Amino acid sequence: MMLTDKTAVITGASRGIGKAIAVHMAELGVQVIINYNGSEEKAKEVQKEIIEAGGKAFIYQCDVSDFKQCESFVKEITAKFGRIDILVNNAGITKDGLLMSMSEEAFDKVVQVNLKGTFHMIRFVSRQMLKQKSGRIINMASVVGVSGNAGQANYAASKAGVIGLTKSAAKELAPRGITVNAIAPGYISTDMTGQLKEEVKEKIAAEIPLGILGEPMHVAYAAAFLASDEAAYITGQVLHVDGGMDM
Repeated sequence: MMLTDKTAVITGASRGIGKAIAVHMAELGVQVIINYNGSEEKAKEVQKEIIEAGGKAFIYQCDVSDFKQCESFVKEITAKFGRIDILVNNAGITKDGLLMSMSEEAFDKVVQVNLKGTFHMIRFVSRQMLKQKSGRIINMASVVGVSGNAGQANYAASKAGVIGLTKSAAKELAPRGITVNAIAPGYISTDMTGQLKEEVKEKIAAEIPLGILGEPMHVAYAAAFLASDEAAYITGQVLHVDGGMDM
């Protein structure tokens, strides 16, 4: 499976799952646009890793929760590269807390980044894809958006929203040759899960049928498949990468 000469925009690609997707797609011949918001240094590290391996990578700062920033970002990318073949909406945050004590700010911020950020990027990138009459859009959902999770009402709501957005966008864009799918990762070993205590990780692993936490590359392989010609007849779907957590 090769994706040679494709151009991909990957949001939140400076670390974790986003980084893994960027690195793997670059290995498959994709020209990768690494989007970041906070850490330019980490984005440059990902870019360096890709270039040293013989790939092509460029970094762009954009806060996906900001409508105008997304508009300018996509215009700049389109002007420079001429096309956008793949969009991976990976940028996301958590602000966990029990529902009864969760602040309005904590709820709103998570929804603004995770759900509205995905909407913003689809809105602007799909216009270019419509001109091309082709494109692959891959949204990062979560198993939590399917089954819920105590202490993550804001995150679960945002990711459930991403699933609904994915299915609606798929129906709107299918007539123009654009597919829209989502990936629902389970517990993946990233900076987010790295903050958990070992006994908590062990308890989580015990509840996963495969018995282990996933790795970012497991999600990257799924994203590359959905971006490929092999997945041309798949749209509006949610691919679970969760070790069997939600069957």
